[in-house]
Amino acid sequence: ESEETVHVEECCGENRKGNRKEAARIAEEIYGITPGSWADRSPLHEAAYQGRLLSLKTLIAQGFHVNIVTIDRVSALHEACLGGHVACAKVLLENGAKVNAVTIDGITPLFNACCSGSVACVNVLLEYGAKPQLECLLASPIHETVKRGHRECMETLLANGVNIDQEVPHFGTPLYVACMFQRIDCAKKLLELGASVHLGKLSDAPLHAAARNSSAEVINLLIDYGADTKSRNAEGKRPLELAAPNSAVERAMLLREGPAALTQLCRLCIRKCLGRPCLTSISRLQLPHRLKEFLLYR
Repeated sequence: ESEETVHVEECCGENRKGNRKEAARIAEEIYGITPGSWADRSPLHEAAYQGRLLSLKTLIAQGFHVNIVTIDRVSALHEACLGGHVACAKVLLENGAKVNAVTIDGITPLFNACCSGSVACVNVLLEYGAKPQLECLLASPIHETVKRGHRECMETLLANGVNIDQEVPHFGTPLYVACMFQRIDCAKKLLELGASVHLGKLSDAPLHAAARNSSAEVINLLIDYGADTKSRNAEGKRPLELAAPNSAVERAMLLREGPAALTQLCRLCIRKCLGRPCLTSISRLQLPHRLKEFLLYR
């Protein structure tokens, strides 16, 4: 099979099943340009992007270098991960693809895997040495996965040593992102694992973000975990002042304005004494089931 034939085969696969449309939408969002319009894309990029494993293997066998990049330094591994094509990603890695390759925008294959929500891609990248937490100038995988609501990817990153309270410019902490984008499942898991309810984006707490953008459920969740309803941001505003008038969020905050219940204070105190590393061990403590459920907010 000639290189030209393979390339034609790749370009004619527009109607095949898969998640190409979603990958294209995300690619346009994070790269700022539609992937199909890149003049310097190789057949290897196309095969990886479309998840065509056989064609990818053929191209590598024909001599295409797995680390060939576009002018923006996008590699075939970036493309495979963006599409969530774990088999293609693994073949590229097995043939020497750079697992921590960075585009000119600071994007890594792991970041793209988090965009696609592919836990399988995240795991294979980590297996091959991907750095789960990068310096602050690079795009943060955990913030992106929380932003998109991919809880399993988030949990995988946290299990591999990512700082649960990592604050990055423009986004703040993962919990702040979860509140800003109304990702309730991610917010619940972050709090359950010990994320600080007070750390957000500079002086803006997660409760400020929730008051602006979220639901009463998130408001109650944050306050249950000890969020300060009277904290003020850089503008001197309390969360209540940011809630839309007569909204469910405003009503929820007004109901929680008073002193905390003694049971809530006791739970917060015990969890604080245990410390974040021990929170995951609560279910294994020799305690009555009801008490363990209470400490775990269940």
